[in-house]
Amino acid sequence: QVQLVESGGGLVQPGESLRLSCAASGNVFRISTMNWYRQAQGKERELVATIISDGSANYADSVKGRFTISRDNAKNTVYLQMNSLKPEDTSVYYCNLHWRLFNYWGQGTQVIVSS
Repeated sequence: QVQLVESGGGLVQPGESLRLSCAASGNVFRISTMNWYRQAQGKERELVATIISDGSANYADSVKGRFTISRDNAKNTVYLQMNSLKPEDTSVYYCNLHWRLFNYWGQGTQVIVSS
């Protein structure tokens, strides 16, 4: 069983930065694909960034050039560095671990970007 615990959310002003962290339990982290999703109020959950086991990453067009996903396999942790935040980035951010047919989710961390 895998458990994911996110942290790092908060209230920031437009243009500021935040770094989200997601710590995973278990022993499949290093061979899993890790994703960050977000869901704004009244909207569907959307994929923000993906990092596979070899470190290759992909991003949604809306965050390219501003967000960076990274992983530390020694710490079983994935990060999302968010720079130049905009009000439209306001969402609950969820960490996801995908391994074979299994998907695990964290509880979510709230990010609010407002002046």
